[in-house]
Amino acid sequence: MQAFSHLLLSFLVILFAISCSDAFTRNDFPEEFLFGAATSAYQWEGAVDEDGRTPSVWDTFSRSYSRGNGDIACDGYHKYKEDVKLMAEMGLEAFRFSISWTRLIPKGRGPINPKGLLFYKNLIQELRTNGIEPHVTLYHYDLPQSLEHEYGGWINRKIIEDFTAFADVCFREFGDDVKLWTTINEANIFAIASYSEGFAPPGHCSPTSFFNCSTGNSSTEPYLAGHNMLLAHASASKLYKLKYKSKQRGSIGLSIYAFGLTPYSNSKEDEIATQRAKDFLFGWMLKPLVFGDYPDAMKRVLGPRLPVFSEEESEQVKGSSDFVGIIHYTTVYVRNSTSTTPSLIPRRQDFFTDMGAETIFMGNSTFFEWDSIPWGLESVFGVCETEL
Repeated sequence: MQAFSHLLLSFLVILFAISCSDAFTRNDFPEEFLFGAATSAYQWEGAVDEDGRTPSVWDTFSRSYSRGNGDIACDGYHKYKEDVKLMAEMGLEAFRFSISWTRLIPKGRGPINPKGLLFYKNLIQELRTNGIEPHVTLYHYDLPQSLEHEYGGWINRKIIEDFTAFADVCFREFGDDVKLWTTINEANIFAIASYSEGFAPPGHCSPTSFFNCSTGNSSTEPYLAGHNMLLAHASASKLYKLKYKSKQRGSIGLSIYAFGLTPYSNSKEDEIATQRAKDFLFGWMLKPLVFGDYPDAMKRVLGPRLPVFSEEESEQVKGSSDFVGIIHYTTVYVRNSTSTTPSLIPRRQDFFTDMGAETIFMGNSTFFEWDSIPWGLESVFGVCETEL
């Protein structure tokens, strides 16, 4: 954890410097600190029916319940040169984007799509020509619909082999020009949103008053999907380090989403609930990556519903990340909750009832628009420092 501690210290020094100064410049940041932007394939590319791309779970999900879709999105597939030019004019030093699995490998496994391959090679070259570091995310919620239909996607261990094969293609084809790899974006939120609450693809959840999911089990599937994500990440990381790292000299990691968390009141119950929320929201992914196992709090609450790592799997997951990406937008209050908490009464057993804590937005934040609360980021790094 020495490298992580160094990174954490750098961030905290930066945050302190910013808080003590009304003006700062690029020179106030370490040379290796990169200012950049990020997006995902489905949000940015568009061109969903062009040049051999096939449907992902995002396409299917977004067409359900009369939702909007990413058929055009930002039209990055056609306008990537314009976008990169704008990035360069802004002075961005890095751009994190994801590979559309079904644009590169239309059937989820098997033959590569030459036009999809060419698009990503051209994008990466355009970035490098303009002095922008490409940071590639392998998976940003857009599983091939064919694999979801075939075996259920992330709730089936078959996904580990298919994801690793997809990663192998990406490492082989792009790795000479890509030095930063994220295997899975916001793995914790993906598992919750997609398999507990049902508001992200493939839209699984138990019947509730909030979402009308056609399938799912919110009491088991988020933990099963999260478990398989960790194993798939570890498998891809192992492949990269054995087969590519010595030549390509890149780094590979996984990212999580991190709310800033603070107790709703000074009560002992809210303080304990905040720690429990840290275990469920952060420790769920971070503890296996560092120690090879889930937090004790999750084991106590979930019992047999929480999958178990074999000894071999534990060793493979532990230390599998060269870095952990922390994605942070806002900070929330945490209030202890029970089965009689009014906001939880309509719910069936799911991630948040298991967590036994209610998250409450601060200020003017809503489900769709979040206030920026700068001190919250410092609190997130504090969690990493104390918990790991």
